Amino acid sequence: MKVLVCGGAGFIGSNFVRIREAAGDEVTVLDKLTYAGRRENLEGTDAAGRFIHAGIEDADAVRDAMKDVEAVVNFAAETHVDRSIAEPDAFVTTHSYGTWVLLEAAREAGIRYVQVSTDEVYGSIEEGSFTETSPLAPSSPYSATKAGADLLVWSYFHTYGMEALICRGSNNYGPYQYPEKLIPLTILNALHGDKLPVYGDGKQVRNWIHAQDFARAIGTVLDHGVAGEVYNAGGPDECENIDVVRKVIELTGKDEGLIEYVTDRLGHDRRYSLSSDKVRALGWTPRHHFFEGGLENTVAWYVERKDWWEPIRSGDYREYYERQYGTKLG
Repeated sequence: MKVLVCGGAGFIGSNFVRIREAAGDEVTVLDKLTYAGRRENLEGTDAAGRFIHAGIEDADAVRDAMKDVEAVVNFAAETHVDRSIAEPDAFVTTHSYGTWVLLEAAREAGIRYVQVSTDEVYGSIEEGSFTETSPLAPSSPYSATKAGADLLVWSYFHTYGMEALICRGSNNYGPYQYPEKLIPLTILNALHGDKLPVYGDGKQVRNWIHAQDFARAIGTVLDHGVAGEVYNAGGPDECENIDVVRKVIELTGKDEGLIEYVTDRLGHDRRYSLSSDKVRALGWTPRHHFFEGGLENTVAWYVERKDWWEPIRSGDYREYYERQYGTKLG
């Protein structure tokens, strides 16, 4: 299959590119290369040579990119909740306007469209798991604009009969994740002996899925999903954030004295959990378990790939970190 991957130079997108190329697809990547999108993430892939430097809100670039493909998968997004609270405008532009541009171009080209979404559109759940029919109740500008994008996709299926689908994932971890998120931030801070910030009491519960497993779930939806349907892909493991931090401390040989509890995030959801029965029925199952090699292998990747993260940690990221946590990195 010839596939256009929007946001393919980002975290989950670059994992998806590798998996699809290994399966024989010809992949083209369109990416704006914001702070979290990097050409380095595509090193060693054929897509690195089929790269279009543009944002999904660029209608001309998007239309041209869709001329010779059979499907488009949209990973392009502003992804960090903290940034959406401080600067929501970029999230509205990318998730709302950008998704509309993609849908219009895909409708014109008559190709299959998969929207990559998040469990956060459902809000928080005290017990049990969200299914695809659960109501949307987003809690942040990030999740609200992602939910809006999902509704746009759904409307294009119902209004125009477009071959459009949605795949929502739980919290992802793994290689190539920008270190503003909990796991890579904690790993790199621990390696440097910096404080490990933990929001509130640290007892927020997350359902963890390895990025490669989520990428395979999206591929399953692309290949076998029914147009107009939503598919949830949740990880096999659930735990509190503080337990994640403690496990990283153990794996890096550091001391729990590095933990620093900070003021909780505004509107912080307490617990996420997804039922994956629907995508499992298509033949998908997760292969990585969080506390049985998944997190350990992720820590090992960051330990080995200093060449990947060192340029990030020495740049604008340091200024962002100081603004967000009120302290400087060592």
